[in-house]
Amino acid sequence: MKTILLPTDFSKNSINAINYAIKLCEHISCDFYILNVIKVSSFISDDMMTVTSSSTIYNTLIDAAKKSIDNIISQIEKQFKNKNHNFHAVVDYDNFIDSINQTCENHKVDLIIMGTKGATGLEKVIFGSNTVRVMQRCKVPTLAIPDGCKFESIENIAFATTNSKYFKVEELNVLSKILALYEASLQIIHLADQNHLVYDAHDNVDFFNTNFISAKHEFIDAPSNDMFNVVHNHIEKNKINMLAIMNKKHSFLERLFKTHNVERFAFKIDIPLLVMQTSARIS
Repeated sequence: MKTILLPTDFSKNSINAINYAIKLCEHISCDFYILNVIKVSSFISDDMMTVTSSSTIYNTLIDAAKKSIDNIISQIEKQFKNKNHNFHAVVDYDNFIDSINQTCENHKVDLIIMGTKGATGLEKVIFGSNTVRVMQRCKVPTLAIPDGCKFESIENIAFATTNSKYFKVEELNVLSKILALYEASLQIIHLADQNHLVYDAHDNVDFFNTNFISAKHEFIDAPSNDMFNVVHNHIEKNKINMLAIMNKKHSFLERLFKTHNVERFAFKIDIPLLVMQTSARIS
């Protein structure tokens, strides 16, 4: 986790995610890239009226966003005074996901950390549309920070899986690093629906016993429409500080977004959600 991307729309939620990231990585050397993506649709007539004849709308918006990021960096450096952290401002004029992927590739980003809701933040919106698209379409692992979630020392991490496919070590690299950084415990929640279509967990248990020797396993049968309540109850009962899942076919993440509207659903989560990608997406 040496290079971390922090997308921001300058909302309170995105600033909270930036603060969480800084505290999460307090004891390691990191380069943070704070990214704001400007869309053409953000233009309004009033903006055009205030632009002088010697400048362009493009340059005006880019300069304004750059100044806003510089202000964030200045406040961070003043507040945290961490010499191990370096901050870089990035402003892009592009499609949001294309910009995220391009920035990750250009700077060899290890992890994306972002808030779960945007500036509008309706009460029932758990994941904003940008966060959902990053989870589904970006190649880099994403850590989504819920609105108002403050950093606490990571002691217990849960990994929820339907065991739809076998895992590989490189797919769980970020999870391994967070576990090692905080000497945290790992609990594997093996989920099966009523049809037991993806419940052959034996090879994955062997994988975890080899690569995460201290991990604890729990096997749960749950109807597809109740899996999310099962996971939530496990989080509450076991004082879980972070939930990790994999983005792959038939995964817990896919079921989450297929069962519910991507922005409004009953799955309540108030801890960070780590979404990791398959090797096919990593390569």
